[in-house]
Amino acid sequence: QVQLAESGGGSVQAGGSLRLSCAASGYTYRTYCMAWFRQVPGKEREGLAAIWRPGGSTYLTGSVKGRFTISQDTAKSTLYLQMSNLKPEETALYYCAATRDWFGRCPLDSGDEYTFWGQGTQVTVSS
Repeated sequence: QVQLAESGGGSVQAGGSLRLSCAASGYTYRTYCMAWFRQVPGKEREGLAAIWRPGGSTYLTGSVKGRFTISQDTAKSTLYLQMSNLKPEETALYYCAATRDWFGRCPLDSGDEYTFWGQGTQVTVSS
């Protein structure tokens, strides 16, 4: 099992920045992809960014390219999401996720490919 714990959420004004962290614990060996998703109540989960843990290759969805950066500290088993120029419509619960399966890429679709999930951290962006 892999346990994930997000932190770093909070309230920020539009245009501001936040850095989210996701601490992984448990049997993290052979966890190939870790990713960040967000969800607004009543809407579908949205994939934002993913990282291939062994090599560090990153994947970003189009709406956050140039504004969000995903990174990892393998020594600390921690995943990060640096977010800048945040918009009010990005107010959501942000989750990190992990999978031991390899799909040839780190998917950012529905999130169904990911097995392990954290509880989420709330990000609120005010206008």
